Amino acid sequence: MAIRPDEITAILKRQIEQFEAEIEVENIGSVLMVGDGIARVYGLEEAMAGELLEFPNEVLGMVLNLEQDNIGCVILGPYSHIKEGDPVKRTGRIVQVPVGDQLIGRVVNPLGQPVDGKGPINSDTYRPIESKAPGVIERKAVHEPLQTGLKAIDSMVPIGRGQRELIIGDRQTGKTAIAIDAILNQKGQDVICIYVAIGQKASTIAGIVETLKKHGAMDYSIVVSATASDPAPLLFIAPYAGVAMGEEFMFNGKHVLIVYDDLSKHATAYRELSLLLRRPPGREAFPGDVFYVHSRLLERAAKLSDKLGAGSITALPIIETQAGDISAYIPTNVISITDGQIFLESDLFYAGVRPAISVGRSVSRVGGSAQIKAMKQVAGRLRLDLSQFRELAAFAQFGSDLDKATQAQLARGERTVEVLKQGQFAPMSASEQVVALYVVTNGYLDSIDISQLHRFEQEFITYLKTEQPEILATITQEKTLTDAVIEQLKLAITQFKQNFIA
Repeated sequence: MAIRPDEITAILKRQIEQFEAEIEVENIGSVLMVGDGIARVYGLEEAMAGELLEFPNEVLGMVLNLEQDNIGCVILGPYSHIKEGDPVKRTGRIVQVPVGDQLIGRVVNPLGQPVDGKGPINSDTYRPIESKAPGVIERKAVHEPLQTGLKAIDSMVPIGRGQRELIIGDRQTGKTAIAIDAILNQKGQDVICIYVAIGQKASTIAGIVETLKKHGAMDYSIVVSATASDPAPLLFIAPYAGVAMGEEFMFNGKHVLIVYDDLSKHATAYRELSLLLRRPPGREAFPGDVFYVHSRLLERAAKLSDKLGAGSITALPIIETQAGDISAYIPTNVISITDGQIFLESDLFYAGVRPAISVGRSVSRVGGSAQIKAMKQVAGRLRLDLSQFRELAAFAQFGSDLDKATQAQLARGERTVEVLKQGQFAPMSASEQVVALYVVTNGYLDSIDISQLHRFEQEFITYLKTEQPEILATITQEKTLTDAVIEQLKLAITQFKQNFIA
């Protein structure tokens, strides 16, 4: 085949005419050292704190340390293939996650990528995982109740929308159970729930997802899963990713309940990162800014003002204590940031009092203003009565001769404790709780044998639902116990007790 010079010349001329000089500048650094999920990168002088970096094989990293001659970066994913000298690119983006309705019903990792096998999440809205908490002027006082469905909590340590209520206790005392019950109770309440699992076993998270599905709670829930086998950087960003997803709903006027399970493991993951990055250790080897790590997370829970749409994020952080020691570093930190705590006691749990809430050590600092009036009417003296009962019970162990008044008080206390017990995954509506507590606080159960109390309560509520549904409906509607409702209730209790065969 003959070469035609004129044809080659024509092609070259055309290419020269069409040539456009475009300079693409890419900021590329190189890996100095890598190990334990940490990389030191040289040559990225303009990198920002919290910026995403791209390593080979599309693995991402996040800038944490900005030093004089290199940057310290945590790797968000597998790092075994990354080696010294590998190129690292800046993305110019701060770490962000997809947000919006497309995430509801899904299980995602801390980067917002699905891990439930249901296909990709097609969200075109993203939010940075770190953002400034709403200021004082942008907030409103907590005034709406967030019902957990648990009698012991809604009566004595009530939670309001926009509150941060800590759940604290030793391992295996029912902390997660309380949080899951609170999520199940939001069915039909127009509240979006986000469960952030930090360092839990993958099998445990799978069990929780299955429970939520079984009770129809995944229809309004998002699960952010950072399992125990995930690297520490993913455990560290998990709660921030969860609250970023919640903020999208809050700023659109919706209500969100977010559970961080648990912040002890989150603090441990952050300590691991900080020590590997050679940040100076402080008390219990935690870095000096561990308080700020949790405060900037929990401050993002808020009840927004009407001007901003009146949305809210209610946070239920969980902290695991060692042998009931709430004076350790992380528990005291989180207690000082939150608006109260629900303290779970091992001794009560093993004695069969579940939920095992310690009345004396549990408190809700702002929830009282969010409690419905009917609940205040029946539960006003409950906390005091229970505290007195605990003291009397301890005293009564030493003496057998007790006067009648003391015996009556002990009997009432035992019945109150029994009524406050509640099975798992069986949340109650506010009106049912009010009725159950009214019956016990007004002495109607004093003549009923303790072993029959649970059956009495269940059958009485069923009786009200079928025979006199207007009582429960009025309490739900009016949110208070009027004289007329009290009279109806007294009559209903008397009629039911006559037919109740113990």
